Amino acid sequence: MNKTIAVIRGDGIGPEIVDQALRVLDRVASKYGHSFKYTDVDMGGCAIDKYGDPLPQGELDKCISSDSVLLGAVGGPKWNDVPGNMRPEKGLLRLRAGMGVYSNNRPAKIWKQLADASPLKREIVEKGIDFIIVRELIGGIYFGEHKTENGVATDVLKYSESEIERIGRIGFKTAQKRSKRLCSVEKSNVLDSSRLWKKVMHRLAEEYPDVILTDMLVDNCAMQIVKDPSQFDVIVTENMFGDILSDEASMITGSIGMIPSSSLGASGCGLYEPIHGSAPDIAGRDIANPIGTILSAAMMLRFSFDMSDEADAIEHAVSKFLDAGYRTADIMSDGMTLVGCRQCGDIILENI
Repeated sequence: MNKTIAVIRGDGIGPEIVDQALRVLDRVASKYGHSFKYTDVDMGGCAIDKYGDPLPQGELDKCISSDSVLLGAVGGPKWNDVPGNMRPEKGLLRLRAGMGVYSNNRPAKIWKQLADASPLKREIVEKGIDFIIVRELIGGIYFGEHKTENGVATDVLKYSESEIERIGRIGFKTAQKRSKRLCSVEKSNVLDSSRLWKKVMHRLAEEYPDVILTDMLVDNCAMQIVKDPSQFDVIVTENMFGDILSDEASMITGSIGMIPSSSLGASGCGLYEPIHGSAPDIAGRDIANPIGTILSAAMMLRFSFDMSDEADAIEHAVSKFLDAGYRTADIMSDGMTLVGCRQCGDIILENI
């Protein structure tokens, strides 16, 4: 099978971790008889330096015309002083909107080998951490009007019934493939947008009688994720709440460096990226953890290319890496063997 992948290395540690993921994809292509063609795309701070724009239209077009997109990370303090509409993160928002990827799916799963790395008590971890946050990605407060006038700043949070319905269906369908439990998270005791969210979710529930729907206020959800994460299977929520909760969920699994994500829309062309940032303080030092990016590549194979066996091979290779006692700096513990970014890639390659 021949596939074209748009590759956004980005800023900070982005180029290092993406390089390891591409090596893994090349090994998979060789082993399983596929051909992956990579198209380089500039986005983020590097695009600002090169073009004066975090995502020029020509670079966006490369992504839209590809079969899927693999992204490292963008941003850093170097670009903190550029105008708000030209920040590196604006390139990411433009990419999501341009690709029409409205559903961001972030798994929160603890690897058994990293149970001691979780900040939660052992008895909580042993009950199990394995849930997915389905986050609406191209609506809400991040895409509303933003303005500051006469010392007053305003950010508009807006959702339509159709936007809520399409992400709600993703939540229900995801739950159907798992344990058939869906938790809808909002702030309906305060926000009109959340009251509409709750109304639409309950209407949708009538179409999915095999899924148990529960409601939870976002502040309570933030507490419950650290108190008893085993109660969750699938969480569906709006953009900003999902952004915050998914970062919280990633930390209880031991390291943000281990967590992949997928962003999908109506087409099969998805956006795949680790959930961590560009970590400019460790860039170029060969100590970054590439596993989140490597697992993002596995998600690409599974969800955009229907290559389940190939995705399984990558995930199994990562598990063997951990079983053998290898660790990057962010997940290092006593008695383990410390490896750098490149060596981590080497060992995972050997395991495929």
